[in-house]
Amino acid sequence: MDKNSIDTAPYLAGVIGHPISHSRSPRLHNYWLAKYNINGFYIPFSVTTERLKNSLKSLIDLGFKGLNVTIPHKTNVLTFADSITDRAALIGAANTLYFSKGGKIHADNTDGYGFIQNIVDEIPDFDFYDKTAIIYGAGGSSRAIASALISNGIKQVGITNRTRSKAQIISENLGAKVLVMDWRTAPETIGEADIIINATSMGMVGQPEFNQPITNAKKTALVVDIVYNPMLTGLIKEAERLKLKTVGGIGMLLNQAVPGFEHWFQKTPEIDDRVRKFIIE
Repeated sequence: MDKNSIDTAPYLAGVIGHPISHSRSPRLHNYWLAKYNINGFYIPFSVTTERLKNSLKSLIDLGFKGLNVTIPHKTNVLTFADSITDRAALIGAANTLYFSKGGKIHADNTDGYGFIQNIVDEIPDFDFYDKTAIIYGAGGSSRAIASALISNGIKQVGITNRTRSKAQIISENLGAKVLVMDWRTAPETIGEADIIINATSMGMVGQPEFNQPITNAKKTALVVDIVYNPMLTGLIKEAERLKLKTVGGIGMLLNQAVPGFEHWFQKTPEIDDRVRKFIIE
């Protein structure tokens, strides 16, 4: 075989979930593939829990470089991973898989990285050290964000959720820096937070608006909404009305995708205004 022909086959990656139609990942990755003229494809696959193990093996056999993982597989894929990064292990979930040539599965979680990098992109001189944060919501995103904040020197993270037990589990898993706050009394203590984060679906298109008041926030507080559709959520509008610093969710979506694309397609993609607009069209 001609040595030069070995690497002429297209690079293959994709995303698995059930359902999968909601995922913006194919739109994003295929945009970058076209932009950089890379011989590759990024394909969405609807995979049920029962078919997860066999689907992973099939995609490895077909030569895929790796996958993004979305609901409901983020936890289950760890069962099949040959190696797991510290951050994925701590969060208890993976959103990015890398397949090695020997068929091994390496699991990572880039959600926390995407969250932190989004803030750094928007506010380059922002310092997380010795600050306090409050996170609304106790799902997978909340867990990833809390873990990333701790890794970046945060002093304390308060998590508040309508179902208190879910917040309690995150606190138990991540340690003493994570405190559980009561959903009803959170507005009264919000004034102590340097960073206020919405990690719920509230404010998303088709969902109820974010309904927790932030009028007691300190004037130096940063308000972050991980919801990206719409780009300008009700929470961000209210924070801007209060003249608080704000960061929207689109940058987290884009940044969490960068490590995977870089690994699978051997190119570091640029995040610019054009891709920000394209991804939500």
